[in-house]
Amino acid sequence: MKQFTKLMLPLLAAGLLINAAPVSASEAIVKKARCVACHAVDSKRVGPAYKEVAAKYKGDSKAPAQLFEKVRHGGSGNWGNVPMLPHPADKISDDDLKAAVAWILSLE
Repeated sequence: MKQFTKLMLPLLAAGLLINAAPVSASEAIVKKARCVACHAVDSKRVGPAYKEVAAKYKGDSKAPAQLFEKVRHGGSGNWGNVPMLPHPADKISDDDLKAAVAWILSLE
């Protein structure tokens, strides 16, 4: 049993680190793309808090694609009258945008 524990403990720790990396990486993506100028994790700024977005779209299988399009092309009306500016691919890549949306939707 001791040998099993010695073997499994480092593997478990590595698994936790691997699973934590995308969250911090996605948070870094929203900072790099300057999304934090208008949004915060748990408080409203110009736009809604990321946690509000996650709650609104919880369980909606179409949410990742809808939010991708909303961020990419901008718009208004879902959260008030202040329009969200478009964020073209030269500001945030498709892969980074998908990761950011996934991170936002994972928040509780």
